[in-house]
Amino acid sequence: MAWATWVTLMGFVGVTALALLCAVPAAARVASGALGAVTSRLALAAAVLGLLAVPAVLTDLAHGASHGEGYDYSAAWNSLYDGSNAGRLSGLEVTLCLVGAALLAPLAVRPMTVRPVATGRWRGSLLGAGLAAGAVALGTTRFPTKTPADWGRTGFETLIWMLHLLGGAVWLGGLAGLLLLALPGAVPAAERRAFWSITIRRFSVAAMSCVAAITLSGLFLYWEHVDGLGQLTSTMYGRVLGVKILIFGGLLLLGAFNQFWLHPRIEALRDEGDQRPLLTVLLRRFPLVVAVEILLGTALLFVAPFLHGSARNQAYQAQVAEQSATPIPAKKLPKLPAKEVSASTWGWGTAETIAVIAVMGAGYRLSGQLARRRRSALGATPEPAVPAVPATS
Repeated sequence: MAWATWVTLMGFVGVTALALLCAVPAAARVASGALGAVTSRLALAAAVLGLLAVPAVLTDLAHGASHGEGYDYSAAWNSLYDGSNAGRLSGLEVTLCLVGAALLAPLAVRPMTVRPVATGRWRGSLLGAGLAAGAVALGTTRFPTKTPADWGRTGFETLIWMLHLLGGAVWLGGLAGLLLLALPGAVPAAERRAFWSITIRRFSVAAMSCVAAITLSGLFLYWEHVDGLGQLTSTMYGRVLGVKILIFGGLLLLGAFNQFWLHPRIEALRDEGDQRPLLTVLLRRFPLVVAVEILLGTALLFVAPFLHGSARNQAYQAQVAEQSATPIPAKKLPKLPAKEVSASTWGWGTAETIAVIAVMGAGYRLSGQLARRRRSALGATPEPAVPAVPATS
């Protein structure tokens, strides 16, 4: 149930962000004939995900309300806006999912007799409002439910979690949206090349920004919850985190393949008027690579809910339990205090931030240079001779 909640919430945010930032602007610029189909297809997918998030959230709450013994939907419904901070956050999560789906619903309709909203001037506003609703709904899963003792640290941790969640949502949900657009019927063949070139380039910027956000936030969470590489194998938290890191590494390798091999070749074919065999290979391989990335992304979201507690505390509690003469109940085991932030912590964090941003920026520029070189190489390739057609009387 936790996996279903993450998939629907993050999918809603990611697909909406893809429409607002990448696909719809690209269609409006170079593929006006596909604008309505692109907007409505992505809006429909996002609206469905927003609606599916509601029963997913309620089922997760119902399971928690029954203390793991079935599903108490009545208690889950009554917990929404029950006066507690947790109830208000759960109520906001459900409400904003419905609001986001309602905002995108008009964009999903394509009437034939009147000007559809999907191609009208309100499409950007509706997509932006829907994205804002989805982002806040996703954020409610990590907003504090109790009044924090240290507002500064709690606020920073919440910001880190928002970067982590929104980065993953825009990246993985955007990949799902790209796969939807790659299915037949969204973009006419005559406009496909120009549309995909701009859309992929825009999404590359968004995806690399998301990778940077996920990497930086992940480094902070690692520092906060893990003391040394040894805890990656000696604790349950560390082992789950290790699996998550491996899956994330696989996603990064596929992303690098797209960024430095596939995307430059698609972009290089933008202004080509012929049907080269490479174009067919690229358009067939692109959906396959994206589908594999989506499978890895859903596996990542499946692993994430198992990250409970902290490797630091698990290692410390295991040591305390081993040294104790009498068994200690798990709920009464002591916990380590949170790590203290020092000047060196901020120094390392700043250096890591600069390094990650520099690597991502250099990677984006390099992929652009590869695309321009590929375009120049294709432009310099001589056209095949056209065989003479015998004259007929």
